[in-house]
Amino acid sequence: MADVAKDLLSGTVGGAAQLLVGHPFDTIKVKLQSQPAPLPGQPPKYSGAIDAVKQTVAAEGPRGLYKGMGAPLATVAAFNALLFTVRGQMEALLRSKPGEPLTVNQQIIAGAGAGVAVSFLACPTELIKCRLQAQSALAGSGSVSVAVKYGGPMDVARHVLRSEGGAGGLFKGLVPTMAREVPGNAAMFGVYEAVKQYMAGGQDTSQLGRGSLIVAGGVAGASFWGAVYPTDVVKSVIQVDDYKNPKFSGSMDAFRKILKTEGVKGLYKGFGPAMARSVPANAACFLAYEVTRSSLG
Repeated sequence: MADVAKDLLSGTVGGAAQLLVGHPFDTIKVKLQSQPAPLPGQPPKYSGAIDAVKQTVAAEGPRGLYKGMGAPLATVAAFNALLFTVRGQMEALLRSKPGEPLTVNQQIIAGAGAGVAVSFLACPTELIKCRLQAQSALAGSGSVSVAVKYGGPMDVARHVLRSEGGAGGLFKGLVPTMAREVPGNAAMFGVYEAVKQYMAGGQDTSQLGRGSLIVAGGVAGASFWGAVYPTDVVKSVIQVDDYKNPKFSGSMDAFRKILKTEGVKGLYKGFGPAMARSVPANAACFLAYEVTRSSLG
């Protein structure tokens, strides 16, 4: 039980660090993903990540970059606590004897298992976050969904529960969320362990310094998005799609339509800010997790 409590607390601290460092990048990513395809001869609303930052700050001030942070901040404790706790329990199951270091392949399995568990928490959280972040990107696009203006995270939740099929509406996009979280976390935890073992020169990584943990965490974060980015784009467009007049009938339909109208490039909208975010945010997360866990003994 002590190990579960340590994972819960350390995961919470890691998640808070990750969110504070990474949320502005995430806002820009979602705005780029969810901006509608421009009309023929018209430029897109945002020409790129820097332009999206400039327009957001000009229109909403620096606080605009932290829009939608209420929902993930409220659940980041639960999300990362669950992620690291399930991973810890998976590690315990995979070990042949207590305290034994795991192989990279075992960490991949543990990460995939943790990904299944967190998908059910990530889906409603991400739906609320994406709706709030995408509001200004969808404004002026002629999208019907702009008719609904949200005042904050609870307002989004209330609207979905009332007008979009009750509790099930909050789980719109669960399939692409799972298709992101399972392989993404498998890659992230596998790469994290592989980099640590490489730098330690063997399976015992307990003596690695903070600099090494920052590097391993940053590379691991980049591997998550490198493995699953198009799935995240599909998830975002489905979650901000209009309920009454949907553009997409499901994940595969969204994938095909993005590919048809925007090409492969459309599946990588916002990839720059996602990668720019993943390295420092995950470095902060893993470092905070490891330091908190070791300080708990």
